[in-house]
Amino acid sequence: MHLTHKKKGFLEKWKLPTLLLIGIGVSGLGDFVYLIAINLLILDMTHSAAAVAGLWIIGPIVAILTNFWSGGFIDRGNKRNILILTDIVRAISVAIIPLLSSIWSIYMMLVIISLAKAFFTPASTTYITKLIPHHQRKKFNSINSLVRSGAFVVGPSIAGALFLLSSVDVAIYINAISFAVSAIVLFLMPDLDKDLQSQNAPKKGTWKTFILDWKEVIGQYQKQAYVFILYSLYIVTIIFTFAMDSQEVVFTQKVIGLSATQFSLLVSITGIGYLLGSMYISFLSNRISIKQLIGIGITLMSVGYIIFSLSHSFMSAVIGFSILGFFNAFSGTGFNTFYQNNIPIEIMGRVSSVLGVLQNAAQIIFLLFIGFLGDILSLRNVIVTISFLNFLTAVLINLFMFKPEKHIYFTETEEEKSL
Repeated sequence: MHLTHKKKGFLEKWKLPTLLLIGIGVSGLGDFVYLIAINLLILDMTHSAAAVAGLWIIGPIVAILTNFWSGGFIDRGNKRNILILTDIVRAISVAIIPLLSSIWSIYMMLVIISLAKAFFTPASTTYITKLIPHHQRKKFNSINSLVRSGAFVVGPSIAGALFLLSSVDVAIYINAISFAVSAIVLFLMPDLDKDLQSQNAPKKGTWKTFILDWKEVIGQYQKQAYVFILYSLYIVTIIFTFAMDSQEVVFTQKVIGLSATQFSLLVSITGIGYLLGSMYISFLSNRISIKQLIGIGITLMSVGYIIFSLSHSFMSAVIGFSILGFFNAFSGTGFNTFYQNNIPIEIMGRVSSVLGVLQNAAQIIFLLFIGFLGDILSLRNVIVTISFLNFLTAVLINLFMFKPEKHIYFTETEEEKSL
């Protein structure tokens, strides 16, 4: 009787989070299929590497221009409705792409898709934080990491099968369907902002409101300096790893001397490593503290990048990729939970948007800088230097995190530990 009651309580507690994870999983799977398909479509249309590179620049530029002002709109608006609307916009925009014959018209659709994503990402972070209670967040984030890593591993395989059996257009349409399914799932989720008072946004979109929003975020930065310093250091590691990832193809083939097939295998191994790391955390999240997830994850992930940067063979690269893939899941889950637990929900959209502006701007600048250095210096020296800077940042994160007086920022309840 007691076990039956406990099981019912567990099912009731995880019914909505599970539904949300299904929506995230379907959308994530479609994203990876689309990522490969759109690259192939542009390459087939233009036969230009520069045109393909343009795909990777559109997203960050649109995010910078949008996140400057979107945070206040998200915080004052209905988060579920924003998520549903942006999924519908993305579904329609993606479905239109195969019908277009001009590269510029496709780029315009990609701008609209990126604009919708710039709203979706911070809105989803806030919605998840409001929906998932404090004691369930670490477990939810670990399962979410598992879902995303599963999409990362399975998505390219599905894309490959679709290309063999049908065409790139079919793969793109499937991505459009995945966004539509995600919108339907979100429609079934509770409206957590249905009692939102219209007076919460009396001057939504005005210049005065925009200035006040930025002042409020800066004030929050000053009030919670420790949280933002630690999270900013994490963003620095993301920028370093993003820069190294952008040079992976060139580095593995021109410096290490691997074939395109071996590189594809390395990417798959990284995905499998991430999947295994996510599985490990999802099963044992109650035994691993947030501090351990962050400390172990960020340190060993940076070690994986160092091994990769010093590699001279396929086997050593495999070891590096396996380590960084496995422990990437740790750091991501740890920092997501830390962020959700320490940023006030009322201004989370604005904080996420401002951080998004800074991160995307830094990524673009650093990416161009690394590309320039790679042309005038030895690419190996550049990648090795970045990997060691990444490791030093990880050490700094650990030093900041394990200060005894800061333990309150990582507090976990007994209920959280028993999940």
